[in-house]
Amino acid sequence: MQNMLTLLSNALRRITGRTAGAQTVSELLIDLSEYVSLTSPAAPDLARMRRLPRKPPPLVGATSGVAPLASTSSDTPVSSGDAGLQAARVSVARSFADFTPQVTLDVKKCDLHRLEEGPPVKAELTREQGMRYYRTMQTVRRMELKADQLYKQKIIRGFCHLYDGQEACAAGIEAAIQPSDHLITAYRAHAYTYTRGVAVREILCELTGRRGGVSKGKGGSMHMYAPHFYGGNGIVGAQVPLGAGIALACQYRGNRQLCVTLYGDGAANQGQLFEAFNMAALWKLPCIFICENNQYGMGTSAERASACTDYYKRGDYVPGIRVDGMDVLCVREAVKFAADLCRAGKGPIVIELKTYRYHGHSMSDPGVSYRTRQEIQEVRSKNDPIASLKEQMLNNNMASVEEFKEMDVAIRKEVEEAAQFATADPEPPLGDLCNHIFKNEPSLEIRGTNPWSKLISVG
Repeated sequence: MQNMLTLLSNALRRITGRTAGAQTVSELLIDLSEYVSLTSPAAPDLARMRRLPRKPPPLVGATSGVAPLASTSSDTPVSSGDAGLQAARVSVARSFADFTPQVTLDVKKCDLHRLEEGPPVKAELTREQGMRYYRTMQTVRRMELKADQLYKQKIIRGFCHLYDGQEACAAGIEAAIQPSDHLITAYRAHAYTYTRGVAVREILCELTGRRGGVSKGKGGSMHMYAPHFYGGNGIVGAQVPLGAGIALACQYRGNRQLCVTLYGDGAANQGQLFEAFNMAALWKLPCIFICENNQYGMGTSAERASACTDYYKRGDYVPGIRVDGMDVLCVREAVKFAADLCRAGKGPIVIELKTYRYHGHSMSDPGVSYRTRQEIQEVRSKNDPIASLKEQMLNNNMASVEEFKEMDVAIRKEVEEAAQFATADPEPPLGDLCNHIFKNEPSLEIRGTNPWSKLISVG
């Protein structure tokens, strides 16, 4: 791409007599727009054009079927202001053909445990994938910031654990597995609820306890579910043996599916984790155990809570990988690698995603009593997962600044409309309290708070 830019820039410099050539694609387009012939006929005489090499060819599509980059509707000389406007139009009206469709990027090498080789150190990224990952992460970021605002307004009550800063983990994992695969996590579950297919509106309705929520307003922040997504679990570490059980079901059915079982560094010292590791290793279950190490278990740093912070080695006899959890491509490649092992009957495997949360442990935690604001700001400025992906795509000419701005505006609008709906939607009535306790069962009479109050459970 750089060689082509240099070639075109030097050619334009010789034609126009300029001393300096364009350094970027945008500069090249602006230079072309300034010297494009606005009075050329629709079908130029190519022989005549060859006799006049110093006059640049018109950028019109009458003979090629390509839409013109600049208007040819006037014979009036173009003023400097009009030229600037034409240049702006050219730079904005870029088609998909102007962008690099695919690039190969370097990713950070992973640390390995009991593995001879690990995930690749280069990752292929298409323009479509990059835009999709960006939209996913930015939507999660905006949704969590809106949840913060609604909580402070006392519209959201109870427990609320936000995910902003860790978006590359959720986006990268979902990009690496199949929709038919299974996923279970702890109580910081909003992002995974979204990546597993639940709309922002249903998530915010659940957070505000409304009838339109994904759990009908009865689950709240920690208890959201979707097809092949099992929550959202409020007991520290309790989801890990459940995830091993889901993987056992996949193995038993022989459907080549797997289960991604997530937990945090704060849960990594739970005894039930090691029991689950042992059973999974004995039975070679297709289970990817993932520790999202955001470096603080509640208000305690990992170094103060764990004698060994190499969480990817905690499986001992189970292979492990430590991954840069702030890079969506690094996460994707590592989880793909792990998924291939599991589908080949070589599971389980432990992955540690080294990541960071911007908010406190929950909304009741200001997050700055055990770490400094400078530490948080340094991660934001140097290692933010969304900004990093955006920078990579811009540097490789895979998208424009205007595209990202338009996407950001659309995401803000989507989240704002979802929040307005979530605050206007009615709360579930008392009669719905006992519904969905049982599946595919006839209605049951449930005793209330005393022998005389009765509630009906509908499956």
